[in-house]
Amino acid sequence: MVEVFKTSVTLMEEEVFLLKELRKKFPDYLINFDLEDCDNILRIEVVGTKINLISIIELVESYEFNIEVLKY
Repeated sequence: MVEVFKTSVTLMEEEVFLLKELRKKFPDYLINFDLEDCDNILRIEVVGTKINLISIIELVESYEFNIEVLKY
């Protein structure tokens, strides 16, 4: 399963920080950012289970970043 999110993350320092926090809470997820994309993409992939969208959104928003599921 793959989910793609639009975020307000723009700086490398923010990316590194959020990756660390997301990977700590979701160690089985493959997580990366694409800050060169106009939507500052957060991409999450996992095999064999569903992605916990609500927990991901809550964690990112708890650090005062905007995040929304990107419809494609």
